[in-house]
Formats: sequence, C-alpha cells, structure tokens
Amino acid sequence: MENCMTITGLQALEQAYLVRTDSADIQLYFVSDEVIRVRVSFDRVFPEASYVLALTAWEDRLDGLFSGERQRVKPLLPAAEETEKTLVFRTEALRLELDRSPFCLRLYDAEETELLAGIPGRTFQRDPNGRVRHYSRMKEDDCFYGFGEKAGRLNKAMETLREKATDAMGYDAEKADTLYKHIPFGIRLDRETKKAVGFFYHNLYESVFNLGREKSNYWPRYWSWQADGGDIDLFLIGGGSLKRILDNYTLLTGRPALLPKRALGYQASSMYYPELERDCDRAILDFIDTAREEGFPLDGFHLSSGYTAQGEKRCVFTWNRARFPEPEAFFAGMNEKGAPVAPNVKPGVLLSHPRYEEFRRQGAFLKDSRDPEKPAIGSWWGGEGAFWDFTDPKARDAWKRSLKESVLSMGTASVWNDNCEYDSVQDGDALADADGAGAPIEALRPVMSNLMCKAAAEAVAELDPDARPYIICRSGAPGIQRYAQTWCGDNRTGWESLKYGIPILTGMGLSGQPNEGADIGGFAGPAPDAELFLRWVQNGIFQPRFSIHSANSDNTVTEPWMYSGVKDLIRKAMLLRYRLTPYLYSAVWEASQTGAPVMRAPVYEFQEDEGTYDESFTFLFGRDLLVANVLSRAVYLPAGCTWYDVNDHYRPYEGGQTVTVPVSPETIPVFLREGAVVPMADNRIMNMERDAVTDLRLILAPGREARNYTLYDDDGRSNGYLRGEYRRTEITMCGTDTVEVRFRAEGAYPDPVERVAVEMVHRAGSPYRVTLGGRELEHFLNRGRFEQAEAGWYYSQTKRAVLIRYPNPREDTVLKVCFAPHDLIGM
Repeated sequence: MENCMTITGLQALEQAYLVRTDSADIQLYFVSDEVIRVRVSFDRVFPEASYVLALTAWEDRLDGLFSGERQRVKPLLPAAEETEKTLVFRTEALRLELDRSPFCLRLYDAEETELLAGIPGRTFQRDPNGRVRHYSRMKEDDCFYGFGEKAGRLNKAMETLREKATDAMGYDAEKADTLYKHIPFGIRLDRETKKAVGFFYHNLYESVFNLGREKSNYWPRYWSWQADGGDIDLFLIGGGSLKRILDNYTLLTGRPALLPKRALGYQASSMYYPELERDCDRAILDFIDTAREEGFPLDGFHLSSGYTAQGEKRCVFTWNRARFPEPEAFFAGMNEKGAPVAPNVKPGVLLSHPRYEEFRRQGAFLKDSRDPEKPAIGSWWGGEGAFWDFTDPKARDAWKRSLKESVLSMGTASVWNDNCEYDSVQDGDALADADGAGAPIEALRPVMSNLMCKAAAEAVAELDPDARPYIICRSGAPGIQRYAQTWCGDNRTGWESLKYGIPILTGMGLSGQPNEGADIGGFAGPAPDAELFLRWVQNGIFQPRFSIHSANSDNTVTEPWMYSGVKDLIRKAMLLRYRLTPYLYSAVWEASQTGAPVMRAPVYEFQEDEGTYDESFTFLFGRDLLVANVLSRAVYLPAGCTWYDVNDHYRPYEGGQTVTVPVSPETIPVFLREGAVVPMADNRIMNMERDAVTDLRLILAPGREARNYTLYDDDGRSNGYLRGEYRRTEITMCGTDTVEVRFRAEGAYPDPVERVAVEMVHRAGSPYRVTLGGRELEHFLNRGRFEQAEAGWYYSQTKRAVLIRYPNPREDTVLKVCFAPHDLIGM
C-alpha cells in the first residue's frame, strides 16, 4: 500500500506548485479563487490529455481536438506560507492547508469555515492492485448531492454508489445502482454551517463513493472515493452555495447546450411503429396526423432502431426498405408536418453487419488486447459485435461520413445516440486509440458517448453550419451536457418509477446536466393504467425532455389519447407545457449560461432552509414555480418567502411549513414563489419551433425584495443567436406600495409579441392607478369591457390579482402599479 504520510519537499513551478511526499507527487493548480486542482500521482508523472474538461489552466495534448470548445485561463499562484507543521495557500475565497506529517489536506473558506478535511495519515492511497483512494472526514448528518444519474432519494448520505455506465433496462428507480451515466462529481452540504463544497474526480475508471455507509472504529467518521486506476485528480470547488458550485463545475466541464426549441416540445416515440413488417413510414405519418386531429401539440419523433433491421439484426447505417421504402420522402413528410425525425444510432456493429469489413478496414473499432490487429469483440444486439472507437481520429471521421450519408442526408439535424455505455465490452484491456496515446477501454469507457455526441454535432454542422443540432443521448460522462439532451434510460412502468424518477432528474440537475427527462409512462413492462399515465404526464410536462416512449410487453402502444377517460386532461397538461414555452426556453438559456438546473431540487434555491435538505419529491420548475408530488397532498413550502397556490386563486401560504392541498385528477399542485416572474403564451402554441408567442402573459408576484428576471428568445433552430440574433429582456420588479416593473431589451432578434397581458398577484386589494411609460392606463370595472379593450386594467376579486393589458410598446419601458392607500372619503 502506498500512502501519502509525509511531505518531503515543495517546488514552485511556473503555473503551479509541486508538493512531494514519501509516496506520491502532488500538483496544485489554483484555477480560480474558488477552484483548486489537487492531482496526486503515485507514478510521479503528470500527462495532460482530458476528454472532458472545457476549461484548463495548462497545456493539454487534446487541446486541438477541442479547439473552439476549450478555454485556457491563467492560473493563480498564491504565495506558499510555510511553517514547521504546515503549508498554507490562500486565494480570496479559499484557504488550502496541508499538514506535513502525518499528511492531511484541509480546505476552508474566507470566513475560516472548514469545507473539507482529510484524515491524517489516510488521505491519499494506492493499493497493490492500482486502485486509488481518497478519504475525507464527515459529520454524522452531512448531506451529499449529485453523482450523476442515481436511483433513490436525492440526499445520498449513508449510501455507497458506483460510478459505472450500465445498460439497466427496467431498473428499480428506488434501489438500483448503477444506471446510464458516469459522473464522479458530488456536493457535500454541512447542516451545521449550511455551507457546501463540490468535489470532481477527473478520472474515468470505474469508481465507488462511500458516503458514510462504511464505518470503522479506528478512524473518525469519513466518506471516500475509490477508482480502479489512474490518478487522484481532484477539483475542489468552493463558493459555499450549490449555485456557485454548479456554476464553477459547468465552467470546468462545459456549459449546457442551448437546445433548439423543438427539443423542448413533445417528442413522440415508440418501438412499436418502426417494428412493423412493412410501411412503418405510413404508420408514423398517420400517428402525427392523429396527434394533430386529437389536438395534441408535437415537435418531433424519435425513430427507434427498427429502421436499421436486416432480418432480425440491427445494423446501424442501413435502411430496411420494406419498412421505409423512401426515407428521404418520409423525412420530408415529417418535416412538413412539424415533426422532425431523430433517428436512433448505435456504436456497436455486428460481425454479420453487411458493412462490417468496410468499417474494419477503416480502423473504426476498439482493438483486441491480445491481438491489436483484430477488433475487440463483445456482446451486442443479436450476437457478437465490434465497437466504434471514438478516441481514434480515423474512426471519428468514418462515423461522421456514414452518419451524414445514411442518416442526416435524409433530411434531419437530429441524432439519437443509444446503447453507448460500452457495457458489454468485457475485455477491460481492449485497446482504444486515445488519439495516438493508446489506453485500455477501462480508462475511457464513459467518454465514448460524449465523443459520439460531439461527432454527431460536428456532422450536422458540416452539412449545414447554421443548423442548431439536436443530439439525444442515453449515456454520458462529465461534459455530456455541452453536447446533448439526455434521458434516464429504459425505466419500468410503475408508480415507483414515477415517484423516484423525480430525484433521479433533480440529481442530474445537481450534476451539471439540466437537460434530462424520463420516458413518460414507462418504457419497459406493460402499458400504464389510466391514472398512472395521467399523473406521469402531469409531472412530466415540467421535465426538460418530454417524450412518451415505450416498448410495452403487453403488445400495446403508449399514446396520449390511449385512454378516452383522461385524454382531455392529458391534452390540457401538454398544452400547459406549450403555454410555458417562454418560461421554459428562458430557463434552458439560463442553464446554458450558469449550469442552473431547469428542474430544481428545493435545496438548490433554498440552501438556508434545512427543511429542504432531504426533500426528494417536490421540485421547482425554473426559479419560480414549485411543483408538488401528485402522489401526496402534503407539500413542504420552503422558508423565506410567501407561496401562492395556483389552483386556489393564489391563496397565500408562508414558507417553512407543510400544507395539505386538495388534489383532483384535474389539478397539478403548483405554487408561485413570492417575487415570481413567469412568462407564458396566451395564444395557442402547438409547435414550439414554428409557433411564435404573439400574446405574452406575465404572471407577477411582487415581494419584499427586488427581483430580476431574464426573458430570452431567438428563432430556436439556427445558430443566429451566436451572431447577436436574440432578444434578451431584463425584467426588474421592485416595490410594494408602488410596484415598478422595468423592461430593458437587447439583441437583434425581432420581437414577435404583439400584445402583453400582466397578472399581478396582490391579495391586499386593488391599485388606484396603473401607468405604462408614464401614460395612465384606463381602469375598467366591467370585466367584459376590459377583455375587449386594447389597453387598460381590471382588478379580479376572485384571483386577488390585477389584470393589465396593452399593445407591445416595442421599446424599453416601466410599468407602475400604485397600491398606496387612496382616501376617497377624505377627498
């Protein structure tokens, strides 16, 4: 066992420090005031070749591969404060302290609060099998969040979690481990100090987190991380709050993609349609027509792999012409109907594939560890197969050529990457090219999906540089968020999957991937019954990815209209999602800037409220809408603000309490946060990409503090936003007696809004004056006349809200609503 016990030397490098110990060398990079890299090499060498980092402070061998994606910053080099017992390094936000002997690492914030502490003499280790370990102290009631896609409750304290991407079809959403993503990033939150610290292990070997479940009487309470190989390459992420930590983490691994609007609409799918014996194209076109006839909004169709079937085998980059006689005509028909196709592609190639020899000659596959002249062989759909090596430049080019020729040229900018966990490659020593360096697949397995998505996005750009790609992926490593929308795999039909799917998604949001969803209704197993399906849709409309996708075991197809008794309620819920298009798209834009989740665990917004720390089944949709679990009528409302029940005429509740609200099949428990700004469409939106918001409704809930909100819009399909073709409207709301709402817009994208309606919650009573841009708006006492007027205001006694309407002024302006007491008798 190699164990860092004693510091033997310190050397200041040009951009870092090198700390020598009796067992390993440690590089310290101060990437920023809040991010410190601690890299421990027991081999005492530090090669740089990262497939996941989007920000570095050093030269990396793969910088060319990520040209245009990766940012280089100049690291800080704080003075080293040396004493007989310690080495101390300070930034404006953090203090890193290293004990000389026995070796120990401690991290403090600027207020001297301990964020992380090792165990003296047991901090960094490597065992005789090459496994590396890092131990840290913890308190008995610490909270842990993140770790990628994980089943069970949100707070992972007292659990053991494996980081290994697995094809986990039909998994138990409460108890399974592992699922489809490999993201060794977590957040520790101290209940006592209410401060958090992030830790990202830049290592792609299979690893294990022990978050207090393991206990030894010989050591203080601890949590630990262990990987099967590689270095301990640890990024310590400060900032104190979950918000700052996620901001820093997504700066390191890449900002989330700004998805095209169609990615946020209903993505229809089913394994049934592409598996028909023939004329699948007609069946799918008929499905789209039925959706339109039934009045359901829709933005796309995920095409399962049945289109690639050759006999009973799936063969990527081929077409079954009995099922799809004319793919180009099919894609054109789908595009015309506003339902672009996202075809499923897979990285495994059967040995019986008609193009296997062609791909082998191109050097596309992982190599056998015993005979590198041969492809590595593993289990695949329908038999043995070889696996694409996305770390090989030749293989990436070959993949892009085939993707463009066989898929994208049919008429789409959407790609659905599936079965890319490389779970069935049992030879862990199978050789990947690693861009010329060579490495075992065990060291790179999770990143194959990232590179597959990167290749897909590049292929789209090579065909049409202005197309905004829509890439969907099931697997992923750190950084997957910058390429793809993801989903939590082949879930199982059942109430448990609905319930525990919530913390799976909010946990991914706390792991840097805000754009994830679940298969609504369940993928594996029988069709959901009517009640389960309704509740799943009512919950699912708030997920960043909304797709009803199934492979039902009872020969049925899960479709929005499958139950006549709840069809209208399902339509109503889906139309609500489409009405929320401005709010949802603005949240996705915010995520692309800061990593903020779209579907937010309450602890993300309310870290000061310990009542949120263990909340798993209630979440915020964006910043201002609290969505309660439909399986329980009891709702905990976070402390620090007032909440308004959207289903009960904005009935107010003070935060910090659990309330019980009635829930009928017609209602979705939703609460509006004090200070909220929620933009919605008043005109009917049936297709997010094609239908513009011409009538904008702003739901406002003025509060005790000023609030800022950014309403973002662009064309939702091109890369014009990168050239300034966007509209970003900063909305500032402040005041109580007189509420001022300021609008300031920038960007070259033309505003499609023609009319604005404001719904301002004010329980205490009506205003006596409303002005827009200094001009007083007419007050109506007759609701009907107000609804017919071009501009004016009306106070709704039922909602206890001020209703205001006016034509879009198309300029920066101020809306003032005066609630100051007005003495009519005294007048």
